[in-house]
Amino acid sequence: MSNVVVNNAYESDTVGREGSQQPISQNHQDESIKTPATVPVVAVVLAAGLGKRFDAETPKQLLEIDGKAMIAWSLETFDSHTQVTDIVAVVNPTVRESAESALSKCGKLRMVISGGAERSDSTAAALRALADAGIPSEAKILIHDAARPFVSSDAITACIATLDCFDAATLAVQSTDTVLLTEDSGEQQGGHKTIRAVPERTNTFCAQTPQCFRFHTICEAYELAREDPDFHPSDDTRAVVEYLPDVSVAIVAGDESNIKITRPSDVPRAVHIAESRKRAKAKESVHRMLANAFGDASTPL
Repeated sequence: MSNVVVNNAYESDTVGREGSQQPISQNHQDESIKTPATVPVVAVVLAAGLGKRFDAETPKQLLEIDGKAMIAWSLETFDSHTQVTDIVAVVNPTVRESAESALSKCGKLRMVISGGAERSDSTAAALRALADAGIPSEAKILIHDAARPFVSSDAITACIATLDCFDAATLAVQSTDTVLLTEDSGEQQGGHKTIRAVPERTNTFCAQTPQCFRFHTICEAYELAREDPDFHPSDDTRAVVEYLPDVSVAIVAGDESNIKITRPSDVPRAVHIAESRKRAKAKESVHRMLANAFGDASTPL
């Protein structure tokens, strides 16, 4: 797969529309019943880091969890979501061929591009590629870390819906621990961190992904951030918060199973979540089979 749009969804009416990949009908006889055009919903999955904290020999995004590469888990969730129209994968160039092979079954994958040295570089590369593809300014962009393989379809739905009211949003879960805001004490005091503030726990959240934006919003934020040599964010909402202070960033309720796999010690929990999802999916399949056989889809197992 080359570093170009496989199917330029943004210059035609055949794909790239929210909730549909069918041509938009042109009804010239009755303009009053024409379906309003909707915007593309694009999932940008970031998988360019090599995860050296994890394993210097095995790139983290290619780690198999229950028989499936980590990068494939989240992409398949976006791929099966009815409202997601397009997917862009950002990978490390050293593992590009392997990543493309792992993603070969994703039907909505439009491009695979090479990421940068830092997370923000990878996001910026994806935004440039989408701009070159002619994506509309009002498109909904969901930026997701491949290291979070278990994002749920319901969470994706909630993110997409929130962008109807806000230009920026992020999944997050409320912190169960007290959060301490610190500052450096200086070398004379041994270089220890000292507490500057202790915010109310009800106002502290732990960010997850996807983080979601109207395309024009995240592009403007990154354009302003590019002029700041100290811009090195660990997530994309920070660009909006710092450089577009008048834009509110909404919190969308996250899920405790949407974990980030950072170290080898995270793998057992990831395997447990994967196995639980497989059992739930099998149970749902049996339920549908019995419902079809007996004509009662409401009967619980």
